[in-house]
Formats: sequence, C-alpha cells, structure tokens
Amino acid sequence: MSFIHKPSINVETDVSSFILSPGDALPASVLADLRTDHAGETGAVFIYLGILQFTRNQALRVFAEHHLATEQSHLRHIESWLPKAQYSYLLPLWRLAGFLTGALPALVGPRAVYVTIQAVETFVNQHYDDQVRALASMPALAKLRQVLLECQNDEVAHRDQAAAALGQEKIGLLLRFWSVLVGAGSQAAVAVCRHI
Repeated sequence: MSFIHKPSINVETDVSSFILSPGDALPASVLADLRTDHAGETGAVFIYLGILQFTRNQALRVFAEHHLATEQSHLRHIESWLPKAQYSYLLPLWRLAGFLTGALPALVGPRAVYVTIQAVETFVNQHYDDQVRALASMPALAKLRQVLLECQNDEVAHRDQAAAALGQEKIGLLLRFWSVLVGAGSQAAVAVCRHI
C-alpha cells in the first residue's frame, strides 16, 4: 500500500500567487468596469485642462492644478491594469466632453466650476463604490480593489473641497440644472463605455 505525499501548503506564498497584478488576464466584467474608469479619468484630466485654459482666478487655478495632478495619477494607475486593446473607442469624444465640461463653467466663473466638480465627483464616488463592493467578493483582485479605493478617496476629497469652496450660499436654478445635466451625462457615458 502506498501513500501519496501531499506537500505542506505555505499559506503566505500560495495565497499571494492567486493575487492578480497589472498585466494579468482579468474577467470581462472587470475589464468593462476598467474601461469606464479609464474613459472617466481621461475625461477628468480634460475637465481640469479646460478649466485651466479659461480661468484667470488664482484660487481656482491652484485648485485645478492640484486636482489635475491627482487625475493624471489615477489615469496612470488604471492604464497599468487595462490593456490598450480594451480602451474605449470613443476616447476622442470623452476628451472633448471633458474639456467642455471644464471650459464652459470656467467661462462663467468659479462657482460654476465648483458646482461642476461637486456633481462629477458625487457620481464618480458612487461609480467607484459599486466596483469596490463587487471586488470585495474577488480576493484575487485585492490589489485592484485597493487602487480603486484610493482613487475613490481622492474623488471624495475633490467633491468635498468643491463643496467647501461653494460655501453655504444657495445654488441658483441654472447651476442646479447644470449639475443634474453633468451627473446624467456622466451616467450615460459610463453606460456607453462598458461596450464601446
């Protein structure tokens, strides 16, 4: 009678070998989510470029420059996970939409910009939150989940900074309409990016 020897399992080594890293193959649903994140972070970079192109308000320029650097960092992180073949085919459109979403309010003034950022980041917070919750059931994607959590935390900080800059003064009807439009546009863009 012979016995098959089973090697002992080194939990640290063996579990970590199941943790996926940038460059590893990912499930189709995760790739679709990352495509939306990539398009969104691309749009965000262009929002701040649009603001900087047109605003002369020094406080707003500092705000936009700081947030631009953060969004560029997010974009690099997402690009490390998403193969170029999976990028949205509509990236030129998302760049243009982002630029206009920053430029138009910058032409109106700082309050319009802060309302825009608050609307965008409110949507983005929920978008990342949905993904972070889904990834909680996929231990192999713990590294990706951490990246998205960090992005989400930055976006919440951006939202809160915009809200603080707005202060307690009521937002007018036109800016409220713009805020709803920006949120709806962000939601529509995500729906499209999951497929194209």
